[in-house]
Amino acid sequence: MKDFDVHVLGAGIVGRSLALALARAGLRVALQAEPARAQADDVRAYALNAASVELLRSLKVWDALPAGTATAVLDMHVQGDAHASAIDFSAWQQRVSALAWITDAAVLERELASAVRFAPHITVVDAGAKVRAALTALCEGKASASREALGVSFERVDYGHQAIAARLTSTRTHQGVARQWFRAPDVLALLPFDTPQPDRSYALVWSLPNERAEAMLALAPAAFEQALMLATSGEAGELRLASERAAWPLMQATASAWCGPGWVLLGDAAHVVHPLAGQGLNLGLADVAALALVIKQREPWRALGDEKLLRRYARERIAPTWAMGQVTDGLLNLFSHEAPALRELRNRGLSLVNRLPPLKRWLTTRALDS
Repeated sequence: MKDFDVHVLGAGIVGRSLALALARAGLRVALQAEPARAQADDVRAYALNAASVELLRSLKVWDALPAGTATAVLDMHVQGDAHASAIDFSAWQQRVSALAWITDAAVLERELASAVRFAPHITVVDAGAKVRAALTALCEGKASASREALGVSFERVDYGHQAIAARLTSTRTHQGVARQWFRAPDVLALLPFDTPQPDRSYALVWSLPNERAEAMLALAPAAFEQALMLATSGEAGELRLASERAAWPLMQATASAWCGPGWVLLGDAAHVVHPLAGQGLNLGLADVAALALVIKQREPWRALGDEKLLRRYARERIAPTWAMGQVTDGLLNLFSHEAPALRELRNRGLSLVNRLPPLKRWLTTRALDS
């Protein structure tokens, strides 16, 4: 049996990014490969913040993405229940090149896999292979079997909602503007994208209660497009489906422990938040950056699997992850109630924040750096 420094379980975006980050530090990494399985076209898209892009650039992945698969968000318009209730964010006002970058999930995974193939210190091993390593990093996602085998509980709250994802085209150019509607009881986001039509495409993420989500999924394409037009009031132009629709259940969850002797959790294996703020993958990639730095800065005599070392990573990440979970959960609960008084309060709140530039800058900074 070959010895490794780190055994990474889970070959998704977080797992591959961690393997690359640790291999660049000279560590010998075993990356568990998952069995290939047939699946429909991946319609997921991620909103990556500046910190995530910087990590991927340091791994020589970001700049390898094909043209049209990463689109800059220059402005964001968030709409409440009432037309006059809205808040706008601008990259120009924030003095950054972009508020976020919308990235094709499948393309990002493919480029990470390519980088792994050429990394000299990474060995891809079959699932279930016996590996001896000082540290095991669990990046298997929210359904991690290895986490369960360790006896770590996963405390979850099911929202009773599903997220519907699809690719859309529009009769209007998106001009780099992301649009989001917060209404009782749904949250709809249109993320600017450049495929299949440059400047006229969006990635859709629509959070709906289960029963309504199932009804939307059952609609014929033309009827679904009509429902989209009603929901967006045509503000993004005439929208057409450019892909199949996909859906998944939404929840908030956190592991009861993030590390132990010789093991550590990252990404969705450690925490899951509602996608309304688009921060799920950003939190996972921030985990990667934090663990890689903790390992890089460890004392020469301290073992990789030393629990005291791994607690430094957990302390670094638990607070910002908890805070983001509270923000997304609070926003969802605030906008899920249809009481007129509460609706008036949240609409006034959006308008108030829009008139307070320092608060808007603080909110944007938190999203860019989480």
